[in-house]
Amino acid sequence: MTQREKEILTILKSEPTISQQDLADRLNITRSSVAVHITNMLKKGYILGKGYIVQEDPYIVVIGGANIDIQGIPKDQLRLRDSNIGEVKISLGGVGRNIAENCARLQIPTRLITVIGDDLYGQKILKHAQSIGLHMQDSLILPNASTSTYLSILDQSRDLALAINHMDCIEKLTVEEIKARRSLIEHAQLCVIDANLSVDVLEYLLTAFPKTVFFCDPVSQAKASRLKPFLKSIHTLKPNHLEAAVLSEKQGSVELKTEDLAEHLPCQRVFISQGSQGVVVKDGKKHYRFHAPPIDPVNTTGAGDAFMAGLVYAYMKGLDIQKTTHIAMAASIVAISHEDTINPNLNEQTLLEAAKEITHV
Repeated sequence: MTQREKEILTILKSEPTISQQDLADRLNITRSSVAVHITNMLKKGYILGKGYIVQEDPYIVVIGGANIDIQGIPKDQLRLRDSNIGEVKISLGGVGRNIAENCARLQIPTRLITVIGDDLYGQKILKHAQSIGLHMQDSLILPNASTSTYLSILDQSRDLALAINHMDCIEKLTVEEIKARRSLIEHAQLCVIDANLSVDVLEYLLTAFPKTVFFCDPVSQAKASRLKPFLKSIHTLKPNHLEAAVLSEKQGSVELKTEDLAEHLPCQRVFISQGSQGVVVKDGKKHYRFHAPPIDPVNTTGAGDAFMAGLVYAYMKGLDIQKTTHIAMAASIVAISHEDTINPNLNEQTLLEAAKEITHV
């Protein structure tokens, strides 16, 4: 590293959003000279992507969907093919974005790579990210495009009854766009991806970054199959039973016990969530079943996203498999105890307090 690069790096550590012109004025050099130094430092890996996050700062990258959630909740028992009295809520969503927000609330430096439209909803997503310290400088903002939308209907127990997702935006996140962010991904402590990404992007991520630790959410049965050829490249997989059945190589796998499904998923770690029945975990060749404490949920929609954030938090803290699972389950419990998909009260303190209540394995 040259002396000038050291000077620039010192400034960027304290002011990561400083403009190149301000840097030039501070160092009494031209803006074009600053641009050359920044380019060289990017190539050397001293700084990573937009926002000038320096290599020494540990961070994670989340790559996945971001959208607006429109959620319908019936007042009484849900009646199909009929108009139900209830309420409709509009909130920010998307599996990748939700995981990223939960991570940011747990004080994990998080960089979200997603796609949004340059519309009112897209601006709302950006403004909210800024308010919670979630970095979105590396995301794509599409001009004259609408931000993706996820429409869900809950039943009388506030469990998901059905949903429709309109996620065309995410198809604009191409392999070329990922290549342009390669340095950012390579220097991350880990990378969380969701199966909303195209098959081409998933293949590139899970084959071109052999040193990167990937956590993956299959999202749904329909999209889980996209991951099947690349399971050995995934460090941590978080499916539910039906998604695990899709990914398993065993015939008739839907009827298999959850432990058997985990056995046939060649990821290093597998956490198969079973809702109120707990979690089945495979860690290498060892298997565990963790029972969930009884709880009266307010809204279960965000449980899986919070669980993944809990896994990330535990990994960053270097916790063992038992403490990791307890932390992840605790994150889910915090999530489903609030009417919003993401509990605004989630933080390290509430997470650790909830984890203390989970003692039975």
